[in-house]
Amino acid sequence: MKNKKVYLVLSVVLIVLAIFGIKSIYNNPASETKEMSQADQVLSDSEIKATFVELGSKGCIPCDKMQPILEEIEKEYQGQVEVIFHDVKTPAGKPYIKEFGVRAIPTQVFLDKDGNEYFRHLGFFPKEEVIKVLQQQGVK
Repeated sequence: MKNKKVYLVLSVVLIVLAIFGIKSIYNNPASETKEMSQADQVLSDSEIKATFVELGSKGCIPCDKMQPILEEIEKEYQGQVEVIFHDVKTPAGKPYIKEFGVRAIPTQVFLDKDGNEYFRHLGFFPKEEVIKVLQQQGVK
């Protein structure tokens, strides 16, 4: 539980730093264009409503089937949903097994905007069902 809070705080800090870094690029008068001001507007209007965490591994058949779904969700719901993939068979991903209580892969964990888990699923999860779960948090 303590590790989960630490990772959540670190994730939020990294997101904030990334946003400010991107905004500073867009606010540079030497490179200001209409497209950049629109992108800046998207950043200021966006609000992460849910985080979709996929815990799996490359080479696992159902995990590999989830990859295109993760990419589509990330693209279609940009600014509303943060998509995170942890390959739990790598040294970097192993700590998440304990943090999220993974019993089987793939495991999908859905967090609300405050970082609290509100839904969990084991195995392949069709895109339509993922969208229904995200809509519970106001994702449109």
